[in-house]
Amino acid sequence: MPERVAWIIPALNEEQAIGGTLAGLNGRGLEHVIVVDNGSTDCTAEVAQRQGARVVSEPRRGYGQACLAGIGALKPDVNIVGFLDADGSDDPADIGRLLAPLRSGEADLVIGSRSQGQREAGSVAPHQHFGNWLATRLMRLFYGAKFTDLGPFRAIRREALEQLRMRDTNYGWTIEMQIKAHQQGLRVVEIPVRYRKRRLGTSKISGTIRGSVAAGVKIIWTILKLRLTS
Repeated sequence: MPERVAWIIPALNEEQAIGGTLAGLNGRGLEHVIVVDNGSTDCTAEVAQRQGARVVSEPRRGYGQACLAGIGALKPDVNIVGFLDADGSDDPADIGRLLAPLRSGEADLVIGSRSQGQREAGSVAPHQHFGNWLATRLMRLFYGAKFTDLGPFRAIRREALEQLRMRDTNYGWTIEMQIKAHQQGLRVVEIPVRYRKRRLGTSKISGTIRGSVAAGVKIIWTILKLRLTS
């Protein structure tokens, strides 16, 4: 059975960046790209449509909410699902390497690790670096899960994604996926990826104190909640 890959790109007010992000996907399966417009007040949806992406509207705000909407829009024949940020920080040139362990049957989930890869100067703020370090250490302490990053650039087999029964609607999405994958014995591989500073617009998390604090609190709460309910 041929591999059918779909990329889900949550987007909130990414009019300036989404065109370049989609252009970087040319030749890498653009016909299977779903841009989830997460309540944008600019022309994000229009730009994405002009670039040939399928646009799904999800007015309920939240990164996880947008990812869930994208999953709900997947075609039945898709068997690998990738997630990519809209702001241009992830490098589409890494897609082939990200998909390789899935296509070879070596992994069920592949996470792009910014910690192991090349990060442009200034691409990760000090508080982001600390938060990522703390979250991965807590996962190791509570679950024995050895991860280096919570990077949003990732790909997973469709059946594995459905098995995880993802629920989080905002900042806890990535860590919920990793903890559940570890708990359920999925084969998880991290690969080094490039992380770029060339974001356009304002970061929804690292660019504001409120966003950074909210994300940190939710991530820690997700770690503890899943521990208590497992």
